[in-house]
Amino acid sequence: MNVAFAEELKTWGPQSASRGLSRADAEAYCRAFARTHYENFPVVSWLLPRHLHQPFYNVYAYCRWADDLGDEIKDVGHATELLAWWREELRSCHRGSATHPVFIALGPTIDEFAIPLNPFEDLLSAFEQDQRKREYESFAELRDYCGRSADPVGRIVLYLCRCYSERNAAWSDSICTGLQLANFWQDVARDFDMGRVYLPRETRRRFGYTEADLADRVTNESFLASMRFEVERARQLLLAGLPLIQVLPWRLRVDIDLFARGGLSLLDRIKRIGYRVWQTRPVLTKTDFVRLFFGSLRRALVPLPRRSPVLPNGLP
Repeated sequence: MNVAFAEELKTWGPQSASRGLSRADAEAYCRAFARTHYENFPVVSWLLPRHLHQPFYNVYAYCRWADDLGDEIKDVGHATELLAWWREELRSCHRGSATHPVFIALGPTIDEFAIPLNPFEDLLSAFEQDQRKREYESFAELRDYCGRSADPVGRIVLYLCRCYSERNAAWSDSICTGLQLANFWQDVARDFDMGRVYLPRETRRRFGYTEADLADRVTNESFLASMRFEVERARQLLLAGLPLIQVLPWRLRVDIDLFARGGLSLLDRIKRIGYRVWQTRPVLTKTDFVRLFFGSLRRALVPLPRRSPVLPNGLP
């Protein structure tokens, strides 16, 4: 287990007596937690309206804790128990009896923005699925998983931005699933080390990548063809969701555009290394982030001419 998360769990886990923080202290905890746990991008940029900073930190802390409970606990039984504990903490939050700092901070955010519990519970169902399902037969199965592991985050963000609608949610889902898939193809080797394979069996069969090849982490033409196919599918999902950015208030466009373009850039990086993700884990650099940020800022200030938006549909 990650040492930092082990300390968090020791201090704030189900056996902890350190409970009952004030709302201000709980919010300070979420801010500090979020600022030290992101990988490629900050949780918020300086252009995000200030009144949304703390709600974003609170939501991120919830998602990061849930993800770590699913990924950092090596014993499946123990991880399942801890995720059940986290679900009960969420329900306690809904009842107004939260004691964990994340939920003390999150409760007022849920109330203020009228966020339903469904997306929070969907995330937990995905992390619980991780404990019992290690491979995916089809892309439809994988898409269903992304619909619970990634799409709920985008829907929560729409509520925070007071921009939720079914149309916007469809675009958001497309971006979130595309970004989740980009992360999967970035982390093929890392996930395999954790006993997880997200490259669907139907794709591997389609291009002739055998179970023996997978077990030996073979990079051959079949693997490269499989990766090209899946990278392009992820790219099309990200592109299909971009109309969402044009309907958001301009200061919010930067952050959403940044995440979508970051996913596209990650896919470009995978392509640049020849899809050889068994050997190299592609990452975005600080230079990439600066370039992406100013590109997102430019597009927010001078938006492209509006075209008739098309909902994501009919993807391969």
